[in-house]
Order: sequence, then C-alpha cells, then structure tokens
Amino acid sequence: MDLDTAVDMIRQSLVTAAWLCAPVLGVCLLVGLLVSVLQAATQVQEPTVNLVPRITAAVITLLLLLPWGLQMMVDYTITLWTSSP
Repeated sequence: MDLDTAVDMIRQSLVTAAWLCAPVLGVCLLVGLLVSVLQAATQVQEPTVNLVPRITAAVITLLLLLPWGLQMMVDYTITLWTSSP
C-alpha cells in the first residue's frame, strides 16, 4: 500500500464519520437552542431541563436514521475491503 492510498482511506473514513455524526449533532443543536430559548423566557435554569430533551432527541434521531447509517457503514466497509491490496 502506498502513501496516497492510505491517505485516501483515512480521508474517506473521516468523511464517512462526519456524515454519520452530522444529523444527530444538528438535531441536538436545534433542540438545545429551542430549550435554551424556552429557559431564558421562563427563567428556569435547571440543567436537566436542557439535558433530557437533547438526549431524547439524539436517541430518536439515531433510531430513525439507523438503516441509513448501517447502509453507509456497509458501503464504506465494502469499499475499504475492495480497495485494499
């Protein structure tokens, strides 16, 4: 294996990881922002009020996107195995 192939494999793994993490992070960002605005409006500063909805949204997002994520990982694994010498 030459250096270009190794760098390309590492780049592809990082891109795949970013695509897998992006939807969950985006949903957590939106839910956290909405809850923070609600907390600021009601002046309730309890940390668990922000934590529980974010965790719930992350779990729901993971469950909904599980088939897509698994297919993406299977495609990446097949590409990795077929491209390695």
